[in-house]
Amino acid sequence: MNVSQLVPADDRIATFLSTTPYGARPPRLQWLTGDASDRQYVRVHLDGGESIVLAVHPGAIDYAAMPFSTIAALLERMKLPAPRVLGHSDALGIIAQEDLGDVTLQARLGGDSISTHEARYREAVELIHALQTRGRECVSHTVPYTLAFDVEKLTFEFNFFATHFLAGYRGITLSPAEQSQLAQEFASIVDELAAEPRVVCHRDYHSRNLMVYRDALYLIDFQDARMGPDTYDLASLLRDSYVDITEEERTRLIAHFTALSGISDAAEFRRRFDLMCVQRNIKALGTFGFQASVRGKRAYVADMPRTLQSVRDNLVKYERFAGLRALLAAHVEELR
Repeated sequence: MNVSQLVPADDRIATFLSTTPYGARPPRLQWLTGDASDRQYVRVHLDGGESIVLAVHPGAIDYAAMPFSTIAALLERMKLPAPRVLGHSDALGIIAQEDLGDVTLQARLGGDSISTHEARYREAVELIHALQTRGRECVSHTVPYTLAFDVEKLTFEFNFFATHFLAGYRGITLSPAEQSQLAQEFASIVDELAAEPRVVCHRDYHSRNLMVYRDALYLIDFQDARMGPDTYDLASLLRDSYVDITEEERTRLIAHFTALSGISDAAEFRRRFDLMCVQRNIKALGTFGFQASVRGKRAYVADMPRTLQSVRDNLVKYERFAGLRALLAAHVEELR
C-alpha cells in the first residue's frame, strides 16, 4: 500500500491545492457522482465563481505512463473537444481538469425539443467521424494504437457477461453442453468483429460520457480508447443503455454517418452495425451484473431492461442468431 492510500482524500486535495495557484483562493469542495471506476471526482469552487474538477485516484499515479495522459494529448492534437488538463500530482494521485459542468447529453435530452434532440445526436455522430478520420492521421506507437478489440479482448467481454450477468447476477447455471454452444456462438461473432479493419474508438461513447458545455459536445472518460471496428462507437451511441432512440431516428443517424464516411453499401454497414450492437450490449450487461452483484452498485439494475431489449431486437432480426437466442432465452425471459 502506498502513502497516498493511507492519507484521506480531503487531506490530499488540500495538499494538492496548496501547491498550485488555486491554493491562495479559499476553495469549497463539492463531491460529484463517480463513474464505474474506483476514481472519485470533486469540484473545487474558487472565489470569483470559477471552478475546476479533480480526479482523485485511490493511490499514487504515474501520470506520464497513464493512457489518460497520452489520449488527452492525442485529442488535443486532433483538435477534438475534451477537458483541458490543468495539472497533476503523481504522489497524491490527483489530476486537475477543466470543469465542463454537470450537463451530460443524457441530462440535456430531457429539456430539448425533438429537432434539437436529433441535432445533438448528429453532432455526436460527426464527432465519431472526426475521431476516426483524424485518428488515421495521427498514428503512433502509443495507446490507443497499441490496443485493440481483438479476439482476446472481445472473448473476455463475452465471458464477463457469462460470469457476472448470467451466473453472478441472475444465478443461472448452464450445462456443459450449453456452455460449449454459447462459446461457439460467441466465437463466431468475435472472429468476424476482430477481422474488421480498425479505427480509433473512444470505447465508451454514450450519452453519459458526452458533456454539453457552451452548447457543444465534449468527450470525457476516454482513457480506455483503443482500435476497433468503425461501428463500435456508433453502436455505443445509438444502442445506448441509458436513453431511448427510435428506430427511425437510429436509421437516419446511421445514414448520416455513412454519408460522412463515404460508405456506399448501406445494407452491409447496417448488418455490421447490428452485429457490433449485439456484442456491445451483451458486454454492457456483464458490466451491469458485475457492478450490481460484486460492487453492490444497484443503480445499474435500472439500465438492464433497455439493454436486454436492444439485444433481443437484434437476435430476432437475424436468422444467424436463432441458436444464440434460443440458448439465452431458455434462461433469460426478456430475450424470449
